[in-house]
Amino acid sequence: MAQIALIAPAATVIPIITGRGKQQKLSYAARRNKVSLASLVPSWRLERVPRLALSNNNNSGDDRKTSVVVKVSEGGAISLPHGWSAQKEEEEDQISEGLKKMKGSNNRFFTVGLVAAWYSSNIGVLLLNKYLLSNYGFKYPIFLTMCHMTACSLFSYVAIAWMKVVPLQTLRSKVQFFKISALSLVFCVSVVFGNISLRYLPVSFNQAIGATTPFFTAVFAYLMTFKREAWLTYLTLVPVVTGVIIASGGEPSFHLFGFIICVAATAARALKSVLQGILLASEGEKLNSMNLLLYMAPMAVVFLLPATLIMEENVVGITLALARDDSKIIWYLLFNSSLAYFVNLTNFLVTKHTSALTLQVLGNAKGAVAVVVSILIFRNPVSVTGMMGYSLTVFGVILYSEAKKRSK
Repeated sequence: MAQIALIAPAATVIPIITGRGKQQKLSYAARRNKVSLASLVPSWRLERVPRLALSNNNNSGDDRKTSVVVKVSEGGAISLPHGWSAQKEEEEDQISEGLKKMKGSNNRFFTVGLVAAWYSSNIGVLLLNKYLLSNYGFKYPIFLTMCHMTACSLFSYVAIAWMKVVPLQTLRSKVQFFKISALSLVFCVSVVFGNISLRYLPVSFNQAIGATTPFFTAVFAYLMTFKREAWLTYLTLVPVVTGVIIASGGEPSFHLFGFIICVAATAARALKSVLQGILLASEGEKLNSMNLLLYMAPMAVVFLLPATLIMEENVVGITLALARDDSKIIWYLLFNSSLAYFVNLTNFLVTKHTSALTLQVLGNAKGAVAVVVSILIFRNPVSVTGMMGYSLTVFGVILYSEAKKRSK
């Protein structure tokens, strides 16, 4: 789009008269004696007008307010006031292009940084959970989950109420409150079961089972909403399930109880996503992920507190006793809990700054990265059969994502 730039005294009143006789008057305090008329002349008019720089030949140094009239006809002719000459200006184009490139580069760096933070927090909290529950010997997964939810409650309030990361969305009714409570309960089950499974299974096998989430999502969506997918979508779930069966047969550290609990955690995760779509389907009840966490996390603490006291008796006293012998346990819990919130924050930001397709691809790759990193850190034995099974599962998930995208 062509523009008109006017070099004028420091303060200028510029009436613009179009070919149809309409007149606009705007006053500009020009920086460096330069006034841009891009916002004054209608865009349909600018398309016909060549880019010009109009320079004032009056060098008297008078900075008083002056009045200049520029007429733009429908054919694109310009009537210049007396004492003003026209010349081509290319420097402004170069500056504009440079600023656009710089902005695009900064956006790319910001997005890459977000993805790196998302990967680091996701894999970090997973590996730290495994270390605490299995290697370190802190055998209290419910209490650990309650620490996570407590941190999410505090940080969510700070981020939304004080820092205004996103606008606060209020609950509109008791019905909406009970719906979110149900989601919070299912969410608690998925997280607690996932943490319990880490006591018995290596992270690599845990991630292989977790990759079957699309299978359970499709099953629950059909059972609860009678929603049917295209036959090709269901067909892509075959390698997803087959890969886990193969990986289970070739897993050197296979544990039946851990396997069952991990499958239950994966199913609960899928059930939560389906329930969220059903319970918060109306426009008035929809919440973004940050606000949903703000309400779900405190409810989760309420659910987890009695479970902790009953099933993990005297866990607080045991933790304090451990801290007297090794103070690092307190820092582990604080850092792990903070990281659990950071997972949700970065997930929201990555979702906001990338496309849905990019998020799917990044999510699939994240599981594979977590498997490799966990094997390098914990040195758990893996078999060729197990890796082939996991690879088949990931391949099935990619096919499933493609099939869902085409069906839409």
